[in-house]
Amino acid sequence: MSITLHWFLPTSGDGRNVVERFHANRAESSARRAPDIDYLAQVARAAEQLGFTGVLTPTGTFCEDAWLVTAALIRETRTLKFLVAFRPGVISPTLAAQMASTYQRVSRGRLLLNVVTGGDAVEQERFGDFHDHDSRYARTDEFLSIVRGAWSGEPFSYDGEHLKVVGATTLDAPDPIPAVYFGGSSDAALPVAAKHADVYLTWGEPPAQVAEKIARVRELAAAQGREPRFGVRLHTISRDTSEAAWAEAQRLLDALDPAQVAEAQAQLGKSQSVGQQRMLELHQGGLDKGVRGLEVHPNLWAGIGLVRGGAGTALVGSHTEVADLIEQYHDIGITEFVLSGYPHLEEAYWFGEGVRPELARRGLLAGQEAAQPSALRVAAS
Repeated sequence: MSITLHWFLPTSGDGRNVVERFHANRAESSARRAPDIDYLAQVARAAEQLGFTGVLTPTGTFCEDAWLVTAALIRETRTLKFLVAFRPGVISPTLAAQMASTYQRVSRGRLLLNVVTGGDAVEQERFGDFHDHDSRYARTDEFLSIVRGAWSGEPFSYDGEHLKVVGATTLDAPDPIPAVYFGGSSDAALPVAAKHADVYLTWGEPPAQVAEKIARVRELAAAQGREPRFGVRLHTISRDTSEAAWAEAQRLLDALDPAQVAEAQAQLGKSQSVGQQRMLELHQGGLDKGVRGLEVHPNLWAGIGLVRGGAGTALVGSHTEVADLIEQYHDIGITEFVLSGYPHLEEAYWFGEGVRPELARRGLLAGQEAAQPSALRVAAS
């Protein structure tokens, strides 16, 4: 199966250093580019030009609202899909079904849904959600059942432990039904993913750990007669040579202040997310390990996660080396890659003009030709 490539919209800001994203407490950010609509449009148009299928837009109080930002970008792009992240516990499932249906018609089929149950109690409480971790996933199960029911074309009623609706429906079902991307590493999350996810999305752990996780989801899904696809969320630092890529990783590491790392690690360590704890285990707060000491698998670097919550690893190396690691993930069943880098505009060009043609030459982008280099290459610092 061929690979699908997605990029990322930095709706919490962007910059030439790692931009912090705290779910529990918005700290002073290292963002130097505000997430205004003109800059985000620039990133979106670059992603489209470079051959990315879609862009992930995050959710939380640390960033702009994903629904509103991406709706504004529909008319700025032509084919790019928008992977809109949202929290099922803070919105009515019928309203979510209606919003998705409208969005799909307005965008002419360019919506993808990233369901984020939420692993940080403090962040959830900001939204008025006081459910515990496992209850949030149980509620997500009910939420997605109602959403799909509301799209059925007939009034749908549901009476669950957490949610209840009577006669839920929408003006019309979205066409096509947007794919549901869903992540979660806990015992409470995996059965929900197996039941509802069209794409199970994991953060970038080493391939062997990812293989073990997706095997569990595949087994749970098979028991329900389902075959989800699998995706991975990663950052990327790809250059013409391996030395140049690792020099850029070193520059990002050098820009981190030890106090900044300590504060980030203390906050992220409180997260209830099993996936977040797995990210932290990869680097163990090791700023003193040096840039290559944070290489947790050949060309997989955990330095981003020293200060950034969520996805904390990056593909680092020459374009060929990065393509090699992507192929390793593909060999274990990963077909969708959601990528990003600092800054998001420049790194989109480095990957799109360097790695993507290499993947096409290997036949991993079946039916797609490598994007043509732009007339003006954006130089990285």
